Amino acid sequence: MPSPFPGMNPYLEHPELFPGLHHLLIGEIARFLSPQLRPKYRVAVEVRMYETNEENSLLIGIPDVIIKSRETLPDVTMTNVALTALTTEPVRVTIPMPLTIREGYLEVREVGTETLVTTIEILSPTNKRVGKGRQMDEEKREQVLLSHTNLVEIDLLRKGESMPFLGNNVASNYRILVCRGNKRPYGDLYAFNLPSVIPSFSLPLRSGDTEPVVDLQALLNEMYDIYGYDLVVDYSQEAVPLLSKTEAVWAHELLREKGLR
Repeated sequence: MPSPFPGMNPYLEHPELFPGLHHLLIGEIARFLSPQLRPKYRVAVEVRMYETNEENSLLIGIPDVIIKSRETLPDVTMTNVALTALTTEPVRVTIPMPLTIREGYLEVREVGTETLVTTIEILSPTNKRVGKGRQMDEEKREQVLLSHTNLVEIDLLRKGESMPFLGNNVASNYRILVCRGNKRPYGDLYAFNLPSVIPSFSLPLRSGDTEPVVDLQALLNEMYDIYGYDLVVDYSQEAVPLLSKTEAVWAHELLREKGLR
């Protein structure tokens, strides 16, 4: 069954679904590009690993959900009598535990020399909130931008802080940034919203080489069908993260027309 949405399916942003989607999409892009880049280039799936004990990483299986177990604590200006009363029963607290986070990304390398030509990043929830994941992604991004390596950055998440860039005053749900090493500091930003079809883009390579066109919409539609996302998504419920009022009305009408509500 095809996805009911013409562009990005907001229900796939659910914190229980997006980590798997992120992993599968990396593999699908690699599978799509590999035969087109042979024999000059190869596509490598790389994994970035780091340890964190941040509170927002406690639920490693649901990385975009922050649960705070917090009792109401007294203000420091309260009397000693009130403070003494609270000590009769223990308060359950959560201890931050060190966790190892693994995030995949793609590299296009020149066969023979192993020169890094293009980095492809698909942003994850940890990349879009304050913490170790964001810090490492920004450091990696800075290294790429200071080199001649091309950068492709795909952001399919409405929630969180987008990666920084200048000269764009257009607010959008989603973004694809294509930044060529020989065009710094300029890049091509594809900004699109929920009702829009995800734009295709040319994968930057070395100057003069034929560049394959990445149809991200087609890849996502294929994944939705192959991996049976229609079997796990409940369209009678609201999307998570929640849509804006205007988007929610549009999504409701679309799903109703398709018989899903």
